Amino acid sequence: MPRPSFSTQLYVLWILVAILCGMLIVAVWLMLSSALGERVDAAKQQATATCTAVASRYDLSIRRPDEADVDLMHAVLDLVLIRTEGIEGGFWSVAPTAGAPNGFLAYAFPTYEGSGVKRDIPEAETPLILRTLHNVASTGQMRADVVPASADAVIAVACPVPHHAGLVAWVLTRARPPFGPYGQRAATLLAGVLAIIVVLALLLAMAFRRWKRNLTQLELALAPNGRLEQGRHIERLGERDLDNIVDALNRYVERADRLQREAGELRAKLGQAERFGALGKMAAQIAHEIRNPVGAMRLKAENALAGDEARREAALRTVIEQVGRVESQLASLLALTQPVIIRAQEVDLPAWLSDVVRPHEAGAENRHLSLTSQADSCATRPAFDAAQLARALDNLIVNALRHAPSGGHVTVRARATTHDGGKRLRLEVLDDGPGVKADERERIFEPFVTGRPDGSGLGLAVVREIASAHGGRAWLAQESNQTCFVIDIPWRPS
Repeated sequence: MPRPSFSTQLYVLWILVAILCGMLIVAVWLMLSSALGERVDAAKQQATATCTAVASRYDLSIRRPDEADVDLMHAVLDLVLIRTEGIEGGFWSVAPTAGAPNGFLAYAFPTYEGSGVKRDIPEAETPLILRTLHNVASTGQMRADVVPASADAVIAVACPVPHHAGLVAWVLTRARPPFGPYGQRAATLLAGVLAIIVVLALLLAMAFRRWKRNLTQLELALAPNGRLEQGRHIERLGERDLDNIVDALNRYVERADRLQREAGELRAKLGQAERFGALGKMAAQIAHEIRNPVGAMRLKAENALAGDEARREAALRTVIEQVGRVESQLASLLALTQPVIIRAQEVDLPAWLSDVVRPHEAGAENRHLSLTSQADSCATRPAFDAAQLARALDNLIVNALRHAPSGGHVTVRARATTHDGGKRLRLEVLDDGPGVKADERERIFEPFVTGRPDGSGLGLAVVREIASAHGGRAWLAQESNQTCFVIDIPWRPS
């Protein structure tokens, strides 16, 4: 199973970080809210029980019938409230008196963290206490009111005193945050940390997006037919780590370009060396080839000087024939030693092929051979050097006419083919001669390789050079009953 890419791993990591942040935020919020709610419920239950206990002990403060003692009220409150931490409370009457204009008869906060027992009713919570007391006085039922504050929740509970109409006992307490007095600060600090994590996650997402975009650009540059394969420099991405890779790739492109130029220079030098080597070989071969006709010319010239008019005329004909043979060999030699320069132009293929074949018709007729040509008519004309390619085709036709038996057939064909998605021109010269020996098939296009005693072995070498100069090649095709020489070049030069 293939391993996921680096960008995919980064993407998955970012998703996990985002999910983790979300889960952490939800968990902290649930912890704070649920814990505070539980504390409010617990404080309400405790305050309700305490208020009931205070109301049930009111009768302990009565000295004489229908007359309560304030000091005994304070004693009852201190006795009950000291058992519960953080709860304050008192007695309240619906009918205000001279000593209690607002209805508060007694108040105590025995667990107050200050000095001694607190006897002053808290002013900030007085409206909440009075609202709860009036509701109880009007309904006669116990009531508990909860008011959330910035750091905690204030709980006021009031209950009617049994057997005393218009008299109400009340208590007040607070539900603290779950983390104690510093819980709000801790929650604020934790929220800040979570905010930082969220910001970092967003920055990570932006960095990942930029990284992904740069990686995509780099991938496109390295793709097939990308800038790297085209030998072009890759633009820097603005990412230091990726720019180091881009710089290394650009150095590779420069080095590859330099090596390609050096390889081209070496190929040129190698080709020149090969030409000089071939020239040396050809010089030795041509010297051998020229020596025979020159010797024959000298012998005929000597005979002509010593003979009569008829012998001189025959000798001169022989000398002229041998001079033509030497000129043909020298022309072929010059063709191989000089580079073939191609001047490609659009050519009417059927007309051009007919012009190439026509000069050979008389020779074919003299040898009782059938010489025919076939050319495809195409919508677009091919482009090549008509003179050079006619010269190559001449060599192949002459070669076919020499090897075809009397009464045989020589066919010259030109047609369009397709190879590797490109259109090409294929020229074929076929004859029904004896063919080429198996051990000579691979060497017949080399200079001075010939199967005829009177041949120079340069004609096919010239054919190969002209085909190569056109960007194509020449070879001997494997035909069952005929000898088929092929020249294959692009339909139009690149």
